[in-house]
Amino acid sequence: MAVEGGAKCIKYMLFFFNFIFWLCGLALIVVGVLAKVSINTTAFLKGYSGAPLVLIVVGVIIFFIAFFGCCGAWKENQCMITMFAVILSLIIIIEIGAAIAGYVLRGNLTDLLNKGFDVMIAGYNKTENHDSLDTIQQQFKCCGRNSSNDWMNSKFLAPSSVPDSCCKNVTKDCGKGALQETSKIYTDGCQPILDKFLKQNILWFAVAALVIAFVQIMGIVLSCILMRAIRSGYEVM
Repeated sequence: MAVEGGAKCIKYMLFFFNFIFWLCGLALIVVGVLAKVSINTTAFLKGYSGAPLVLIVVGVIIFFIAFFGCCGAWKENQCMITMFAVILSLIIIIEIGAAIAGYVLRGNLTDLLNKGFDVMIAGYNKTENHDSLDTIQQQFKCCGRNSSNDWMNSKFLAPSSVPDSCCKNVTKDCGKGALQETSKIYTDGCQPILDKFLKQNILWFAVAALVIAFVQIMGIVLSCILMRAIRSGYEVM
């Protein structure tokens, strides 16, 4: 027996929210990819790459179950709608786990960055450290951990030199003997700049996750109302 009246309105609202779910899934995939790229450019953050992967996987799942929810609402199939609500509930739990991981990372970020920069500067001769630190210094227009003076006693560079990636105009050997040439190199440290950048991004990711979770909860509520209408077989007013 087809639902009528208020329940029919709920049915069409569930269609609309499934379209929103589809957009949410797409948004989670994009956010996860951006977070993964940001983490991969920083060697000492690679151990925290699990959270972005969770977002990507959850985004892909939402992307596909939105179609599953549409089919359940269209056919007024109680089993399909129940499965849709259950899967959506599990996804919210997973998202909460990813959000907690992001919050923990945000709290430990300053210490993690300090230790990471110390390791990369001390081991600058290693390819991984060399490439990661050069990328950070060029991308964020900075030099060293706290300032360009962090390179003063480096055993891997000539006296009074900085890596070429510290130069405002990067050319071969542009950093040689340039430690005191403040017009030629960046002098601001990378740690404060990167710390601020990453914390802002984590905050935006958290806001996005809250918005998406709210939409998902609305979908679960609508699914439950429609399931009750289908099971009871009477008009929901």
